[in-house]
Amino acid sequence: MNPKDIASSMNLLFCIIVLIVLLIVIGPGPIFFAVFAVLAAQYALMHAVLWRRRMAHYTLTSDLKRSDWSAYPRPQLRRDSYLCLNDGWTLNESPINIPFAPQANLSGYTGRIGFKLIYERELTIPSDFRKHDDDRLLLHFGAVDQTCQVYVDDRLVGSHEGGYLPFTIDVTECFPFHRLKVTATDKTSHRYPVGKQRIKRGGMWYTPVSGIWQTVWMEAVPSLSIESLKTTPDENNLVTIDVKTSRPVPSVGSSADKMGNAPSGSAGPISYLLRLSLDEGVYELCSDQPRFLLDMNAITAPVMWSPDNPRLYDFSVSILSGDVPVDSVDSYFALRHVEIRQVGAYKRLFLNGQPIFWHGLLDQGYFCDGIFLPANESGYASDILNMKELGFNLLRKHIKIEPEVFYYDCDRLGMMVMQDMVNSGRYEFFRETAFPTLGFLKRNDQTRIYGGKRKEFFEQHCKDTVYHLYNHPCIISYTVFNEGWGQYDSDRISAMLKEIDPTRIYDNTSGWFEQSENDLDSRHLYFDQTPIESKPGKLLFLSECGGFSQAIPGHFYAKSGSYGYGDCDSMDALTDRTVEMYEKLVIPSIATGLSGVIYTQVSDVEDEVNGIYTYDRKLCKFDKSRLQELSLRLYNEYNAACAAESEGL
Repeated sequence: MNPKDIASSMNLLFCIIVLIVLLIVIGPGPIFFAVFAVLAAQYALMHAVLWRRRMAHYTLTSDLKRSDWSAYPRPQLRRDSYLCLNDGWTLNESPINIPFAPQANLSGYTGRIGFKLIYERELTIPSDFRKHDDDRLLLHFGAVDQTCQVYVDDRLVGSHEGGYLPFTIDVTECFPFHRLKVTATDKTSHRYPVGKQRIKRGGMWYTPVSGIWQTVWMEAVPSLSIESLKTTPDENNLVTIDVKTSRPVPSVGSSADKMGNAPSGSAGPISYLLRLSLDEGVYELCSDQPRFLLDMNAITAPVMWSPDNPRLYDFSVSILSGDVPVDSVDSYFALRHVEIRQVGAYKRLFLNGQPIFWHGLLDQGYFCDGIFLPANESGYASDILNMKELGFNLLRKHIKIEPEVFYYDCDRLGMMVMQDMVNSGRYEFFRETAFPTLGFLKRNDQTRIYGGKRKEFFEQHCKDTVYHLYNHPCIISYTVFNEGWGQYDSDRISAMLKEIDPTRIYDNTSGWFEQSENDLDSRHLYFDQTPIESKPGKLLFLSECGGFSQAIPGHFYAKSGSYGYGDCDSMDALTDRTVEMYEKLVIPSIATGLSGVIYTQVSDVEDEVNGIYTYDRKLCKFDKSRLQELSLRLYNEYNAACAAESEGL
């Protein structure tokens, strides 16, 4: 707990004790109520002063230059029709740089930030933007926190709830346009997923964002268009590609495949053409149905995706009317298969049939000057490459969903991702943190009943998250609940998500309060370095640990207080302490079933000074060569343990 919280709590306890004594001695009379009023005012004043000090911070900037984030925002479904709408916005009649939230320095916003935010801009499109008179005009928002209504020329065209996922509104009927308005409401309500946002930030809680915080854009699509693709590779290198169109279409005819040449004709009014780019050339497959099945073993010498060799296969899908393309999109897939296998006495992690140790980092996705976004899109690749340089192969994206460019960069650069669901519901320190840290790790989450809006929305948001990220090969696992925050009925919710996507591994309850059906024995250990052993039938995963801290002058954020799990005063001391933890806790536990570890964390975040890098990403706080050696040692130890167990040694 933050020292300021402790001081405030002790002051409140003192006030309560004084009032109880007075109540016993003199009873409820004028003197008692006068003292009560004085103590209440004193407590409120102290609380306000402490919070004001706690909120004070330095202004940090990264080395990245701010961009307008105009790069194409949907790498898994790319069209040649794209109009970025990030420029020219006002918020409550003051200029703002979209896509940055108004709380971020990079937004340039200087006005008041309340619960209600009104965004406006002029809306015109180039005369040649629509290629055909019947093209539909789709308005896309990457994310708006928490709820919003969208108006075109004062006409309500759509609304949305939830601040982490993209949404689309068909605005064709409003053409020609003149003005776009978005009215957002954000009370950081726990009825919706909020993650680690808190209005009064501090400790492990961070500055909130409000309103628009991702790219706004428009595309023109044919009346019959490709709405989405679903790519599913299996362990035998068979890839199923399902095509969802904007409306049902009649299709008759047959299928044929060939290399190199486009089909000379169509057997029916509508057909579908897939073009797959290979080293040998372009493989084409034409089908009368909106589904393709690719046997990559028969087509080419398949290359599997892995952190060491992140091979992506580019392809396009077109809708044909006769020989004429109606719509076409570009995408990609990868061949990879993640699973848990029994090896000797323990469950072990495998990728593409080979043992793999998850050596990961907690990744909060916060940035010193953009809060929810780096200054430009390259910030994600920079983080990924910095962590790969140190030998890490996985990021646990912690209670936040990123713009899709992050997942694309993980796909192309070779970084596995464990994606957390974004929690809702209130956090309670003693129940969710204090008691579990003392060893009270059991709780029946079926007795904690949530109903109404919060429950309904959280479960739908979890499903929508899985749908949204389904095609990204970097995603190898999902975390449903973290440390009991808002946890209920975790086994049922995980089973529901597995029905949608059975190809990933699920950590139902990260840290504690495990129920019966978790894929993992998932533990958080910050204060105990005793080696651990897996439970029978469970894969042992150390899903949080470490978090040792060092505040670097000129590179930390908070003016009052810092947060971490053990202070160090130099690079050598910080590296020594971390390596010592790995040698005492992590490496010995590999022999008793440990298959992965998540170290806290990628970078400092506001009060937290326990990152590998500083909050501004300008300094690595560790001895890089020693972390590289440590990573190599982990992988060698894990491979040796799996080999010994498979041989029965």
